[in-house]
This record gives sequence, structure tokens and C-alpha cells, in this order.
Amino acid sequence: MRQGDGTGAGPACLRQARGWSLDNLAERAFLSPSTLSRIETGHRRISLDQLTALARALGTSLDQLVETVDDDDVVIRPQRDEQRGLTTWLLNRGSGPAGITVAKMRITDEGHGPGGGPLGVHPGKDWFTVLSGTITLILGERSIRVEAGQAAEFSTMIPHAMRAHGGPAEILCILDHDGQRTHLHPPV
Repeated sequence: MRQGDGTGAGPACLRQARGWSLDNLAERAFLSPSTLSRIETGHRRISLDQLTALARALGTSLDQLVETVDDDDVVIRPQRDEQRGLTTWLLNRGSGPAGITVAKMRITDEGHGPGGGPLGVHPGKDWFTVLSGTITLILGERSIRVEAGQAAEFSTMIPHAMRAHGGPAEILCILDHDGQRTHLHPPV
């Protein structure tokens, strides 16, 4: 729970924002002022009954009172895979509608041409648009250049891989469950 440090939605911040004293909130939540003080300063663990009473007295939800202090629910941090020359930003939390995942990828691995590593196969379709640079899309025996501003959609039952061409490239891709499992969580 966020404490009364002025940075979050904890009881002390909400109490102070309403101009209430410790005694005012304690009375409204049916708690003693000393108990409330120890909860606000982190010197006492709060029970679910006390949390519910505080949320009701403050006119807020339980979620607001227990939200985390860090910004992980807002800031998307990159996941780097140096071995594959890949940095990924997952742009939606969990899978989205119909199991779809949206990700931005920075690909630095140019591989060694069409034979420069295993080509993946999985059910479904992949879709991507190139934000910067150029991607070489390898589809079976074909090698297709996709440049910034262009997009590609293809059946993933064809052995495939995406490699940077002539320098790093960034793409925005939409992956179904099988594409996410294959491209974002390859076997070790």
C-alpha cells in the first residue's frame, strides 16, 4: 500500500487531499487514531476489514489504496535478447482481445542470409510493419525486403524468419498466441 509520502493514493494522501485530520478519518472508518497513524506510516499491517473501512470512508476503491508505488503498470521497459540481436517492448499487458499480443521489436541481427539460423513454423499468421530500417523476411526459399513504411502479412506455416538488413530495424508486430510463444519465448 502506498504510504503517506504525497506520491500516491494511500490513505494519508487521500485524507490530506480532503483536508481531513487523522481523527476525522479514524472516526469515519471506525478505527482508533493510533491504529490509523501506524497504518499510514507502515508500522502496522492492515487487515482486509480495515482496508475496506478506509476505502469506504475515503470514497475510493480498494485498488486505489493498494496500487503499487513503482510505475511498472504504466512504463513499458524493453526486454533484451543479446543472443538473438532482439529488443522487445510488449505494448499490451497480458494478451489482448482474442489472444493477440502487440509488440515493438528492434532487430539488430542480420544473420547469415536465408540459411543463417533456424526458420520457425507455427499455426496462424504474423503481421508486422517496419517503423525504421529494412527487414529481410525469409519465407521458405523466398527472401523479401520490407522497408520502413511497408507492412507484411504471411502464413506462419511457411518456415520463416525476420532479419535486419543493412543495419538495425524496428518493427511493430501483432502476434497471435502461437506467434507470441514462438517469437517472444523461443525454446532455450
